[in-house]
Order: sequence, then C-alpha cells, then structure tokens
Amino acid sequence: MSWTKKNLGEVEDAAKGFGVEGGFTARFATGDLEAKDTGLAHETLPPGERSPFAHRHDSAEEVYVVLSGSGRASLDGSIVELERLDALRVAPTVVRAFEAGDDGLEILVFGPRHQGDGELIHEDVFAG
Repeated sequence: MSWTKKNLGEVEDAAKGFGVEGGFTARFATGDLEAKDTGLAHETLPPGERSPFAHRHDSAEEVYVVLSGSGRASLDGSIVELERLDALRVAPTVVRAFEAGDDGLEILVFGPRHQGDGELIHEDVFAG
C-alpha cells in the first residue's frame, strides 16, 4: 500500500519497555506507519519532569515540534525555552534532553531514520 494511517495514541509506549517509571511516554511510530526512511515519535513529559536520559545521533538531524505545554531543552548545555508550536531543529551530534514546564510538555519528533544511530547519555545535562 502506498500510504499508512495510525493514531499515535495507539502506538506502543516504548518508555515502559525501557523501564521508565512516571508519566514520561515515548511512542515511536516508524514501524507502525511502515515508514522506510522517516522517523516519527510522540513524547510527553508530566509537569516539572525531565527526560529520563539525554541522547544524540551520529547522522540523524531531528525536528521537535511542541504540540502542547511548555518547557526547556538542553542542547549541548545551552538552555532553550520552548512553548506551544515552537519548532526546534537539532543537528545530529548535539546532546539533547527536555524538561517540562508547569503544564507538561508534549512534542512530536521527526527526522530521517538511521537504524542504531542514537546514543543514550545518562547524566544530568541541565546541571551546571
């Protein structure tokens, strides 16, 4: 078929598979959409919470769009404020993590798909 439709709320929450507790959700829809070259994720953070880890890529540039709420992004240690409908492009090697504001943070993430391209970073990138 030349197209695929999927409700993002029906995509499996991968955060649970990583053992992440709390209200953080990460729904990676690439497989559900049968996409070959495009990565797509829907992520939510509860009010005042941070991403459970930071990450970066070798090759994949990503675009983050704030659907609702507000918060901050840490980008190689620089803090960027985010609000509804902000679009944020992040180059591959930039270490990134997110923190929700008082009303939570809901983001849509998309970019080229490169299998095995991501690296998780388990340090507090907001400290400093």
